[in-house]
Amino acid sequence: MKKIPIRKIKPPYSGSNFSENFWIKSLADILNGKPLIESLHRHAYYFMLALQRGKGKHNIDFKSFDIANYSLFFLRPGQVHQLQLDSKSKGYLINFSTDLYATQNKSEKLFLQRASSQNFYQLEADSFNKLYPLLDYIFKEYMLKEEGYQEAIKANMIILLTQLVRHRSNALSTNGTPYMQERLEEFMELLAEHIYTKKKVVQYADMMNLSQYQLNTISKTSLGVTCSEMIKEHIILEAKRNLLATSNQVNQIAFHLGYDDVSHFIRLFKTHTGYTPDMFRNKFK
Repeated sequence: MKKIPIRKIKPPYSGSNFSENFWIKSLADILNGKPLIESLHRHAYYFMLALQRGKGKHNIDFKSFDIANYSLFFLRPGQVHQLQLDSKSKGYLINFSTDLYATQNKSEKLFLQRASSQNFYQLEADSFNKLYPLLDYIFKEYMLKEEGYQEAIKANMIILLTQLVRHRSNALSTNGTPYMQERLEEFMELLAEHIYTKKKVVQYADMMNLSQYQLNTISKTSLGVTCSEMIKEHIILEAKRNLLATSNQVNQIAFHLGYDDVSHFIRLFKTHTGYTPDMFRNKFK
């Protein structure tokens, strides 16, 4: 079965293990005076695109965004996207792996989770220009690689994430407590990792040492939906990704998602989208 292309960090400069987990480059160097046009793909790392000036289109998990000045895009590992960028765009592209924040510091993890829960930030000029010096500093530290540059970059990344959380227009958890938001993030991470083999709420509740009632309370209070609905939405999203980013047959995609009964998968997909998988592919690909 053909898989959606997955890109990994390829550091442009060698020298340390840090470069295997973090990468930043100016758009001027990436574009080199030419427009950027990419096909659908996904990353094995976090992707942050900050645009002081820009035009184009960005499709993230089948939602289309117009690129404008003072905008920032933040993708989590596994999300599918397609980018078209004008040749005169100015800003920075940052890629970093989950290992960069493989730490016991819950505060750092939470800021990363909350900031990356929103894919698109459209900022006012003043707000963006307060963030941009952080990017300039991170880029300078990365290029010079002086003593302690890794810690300097990580510290400034935390400041950047903190600022994004403050600017976030739609919090992931609007009604829940910080504890609920932390457990919700844990559930969503488990969902992304195990969706192919685990589709029951009780399986995730067990992994989190919670009862089904407790887990459902967290999701309903925070997002207004049940865990079962979240599981189905994630299945449909992954199905859409495979339908539009690969040429795999519907039965192959169904098996890949853990469905032995292809007809059941087709009914589920049509119930949630209004289209059969083939109709969806023909209409949107």
